[in-house]
Amino acid sequence: MKKQYTCIICPNGCEIEAEWDNGKILSVVGHTCPKGEQYVRQELTAPKRTIASSILVENGVLPLASVRLTAPIPKEMIFPVMEQIRQITLRAPVKAGTVVCRHVCGLESDVVVTKNVEERKQEE
Repeated sequence: MKKQYTCIICPNGCEIEAEWDNGKILSVVGHTCPKGEQYVRQELTAPKRTIASSILVENGVLPLASVRLTAPIPKEMIFPVMEQIRQITLRAPVKAGTVVCRHVCGLESDVVVTKNVEERKQEE
C-alpha cells in the first residue's frame, strides 16, 4: 500500500510517498533531508503529536492560560492527556514557563504554561 505525506518538520514541506505492506515499510521517497524520512517512518510505526490547549485561571485578568506539552506524546494518548489537562485550574497570577503537570498521564512530557495571566485587581 502507498501513502502520501507532506512533511511538517522543516519549511521545505516535501511531498513524501511511503510504501508499506503488513506493517513493514518497503520504501520512503521524496524527502530532501533525513528528517523527512524519519518523520514518515515515525508516522507509519508510532505516530506522535504535541498538544496546545488552555486551562482555567481563577481571579485572573483573563479566564484562561495557554499551555503546551514539552514533548510529543503517542497519538493514542491525546484524549487521556486532554482529560487530565481539563482537570487543572490555577489561581492568578500565572507565569509563563510554570510546569503545571509533570509527566502527564505517566508520559515523558510535562504541561507548561505559555502565557502570563495577571491577577485581577479588586475594584473599590
